[in-house]
Amino acid sequence: MLERLNQAMEHIEQHLDQQIEVDELARIALTSEYHLRRLFSALAGLPLSEYIRRRRLTVAGARVLAGQETLLEIAVRYGYGSGEAFARAFRAVHGVGPGEARRTGAALYSQPRMSFRLVIEGSSGMRYRVVQKEEFQVVGRKARVPLVHEGMNPAIVAFIRSIDQETVRRMEELSDQEPRGIVNVSDGLADRREEGTELDYYHGVVTGAAVPEDMEALTVPAGTWAVFESSGAFPQALQYLWRDVFTQWFPSNPYRSRPGPEISSTRLSPDGTQADAALWIPVERTAD
Repeated sequence: MLERLNQAMEHIEQHLDQQIEVDELARIALTSEYHLRRLFSALAGLPLSEYIRRRRLTVAGARVLAGQETLLEIAVRYGYGSGEAFARAFRAVHGVGPGEARRTGAALYSQPRMSFRLVIEGSSGMRYRVVQKEEFQVVGRKARVPLVHEGMNPAIVAFIRSIDQETVRRMEELSDQEPRGIVNVSDGLADRREEGTELDYYHGVVTGAAVPEDMEALTVPAGTWAVFESSGAFPQALQYLWRDVFTQWFPSNPYRSRPGPEISSTRLSPDGTQADAALWIPVERTAD
């Protein structure tokens, strides 16, 4: 898997001055576009599209400082339709416009070229199981919230606090299948998974019961799920579990993620600092 992923990274380097199609990168990596985006984000710590943009503008920055081409020629070479569009993108990465950078020899930002290598870890182990589920519904309350990669998500915290305890009790009574009890469901997240992009967040239960009038429902098609469990500090236990699933479990097992909602649940300690966490990820088996 890592060898094919590095071949995709080499393809990026060879085509920085051309249109780079993610579906072609996925073909090189022998995986789906959806899984490639998610795996790269977990491994690299930034979205694939952002990495390509930073690499492209890093190389463009070196050409700007070299002074052997006009700024418009550099802009066109790297896919920008106008000098103005290039200047905006250049400033967003380097903190200075290309003209000023050339005149003053300003210090520019450099995104290093990435490659991936195997690091032997796994000392703590990971509890998981693979299950098949028929179509089901997530029933509860829904909000549109921004993505936060680490730490508490203030929008989610405020949303959960806005739900009265009587509504929570009625939700819990609807729970009639795995995963049991109140769950947190993330759905409709943009492929790039950039921090701040929005997603649909459900606070509810998995059920086959009728949907109450004051609640919303998400219908989830039948499919295969990988279920992971972990314990530790809250909320890091769940966030680190998601990271480890994509950086350690997927590269070592014959599965890849598929489109669908992520379902998580947490059982907090009395003081709220520790949690038993469970994460349900929709998966499909890869070719042996």
